[in-house]
Amino acid sequence: MPYLSNLIAGYRRFRSQDWARERDRWAELAEGQSPQVMILSCADSRVDPAQIFNARPGEMFVVRNIGALAPPYETSPGFHGVSAALEFAVDQLKVGEILVMGHGFCGGCAAALTDKFEGTPHGEGHFIADWVDMLAGARDQVRARHEELDRAAFLDMEWEAVKVSLANLRTFPWIADRERDGQLKLHGAHFSVSEGRLYLLDEAEGEFRPV
Repeated sequence: MPYLSNLIAGYRRFRSQDWARERDRWAELAEGQSPQVMILSCADSRVDPAQIFNARPGEMFVVRNIGALAPPYETSPGFHGVSAALEFAVDQLKVGEILVMGHGFCGGCAAALTDKFEGTPHGEGHFIADWVDMLAGARDQVRARHEELDRAAFLDMEWEAVKVSLANLRTFPWIADRERDGQLKLHGAHFSVSEGRLYLLDEAEGEFRPV
């Protein structure tokens, strides 16, 4: 198992270098965590929030999924993993900020824009299709703005996905209440893989601007 061997080798480097250097920090974290920010990011292997933000252990509460998507608030029975993580971060850890970070060349956003997995049976993209279907409204808007699905259209879809997630976050009553009371701030961002550059969303203007 060569990949497991690579993981073990990486762990040994971590143990001898990073852990040793941050030993006091790890001892402190053994007593609990108190991050001030939650990052909702894509599961894509190219966009590790800890690396992008050069974060120390315990500084960020990170949740990653396909497309960096926040679902709308629902009370139906089921396994609401992202919603549970949001509840834990906001209600238990009491983070002061949530950052939704999309990224360039996102496969989840591409699947939503092209209906890649629409109608596929279980095991062939069914779960992906159901998940990215929350972008259906944004997909229709993007298609209406672009005559062809070129790179500009895919980038537009990635930006719209961040806006959808922010809108969905505000459907959670305990998020909306805290934002209204000034206890919580929501942010949107997009990381350009090809540029290595972060863009922040100006919600008032609806535009992403480079940091």
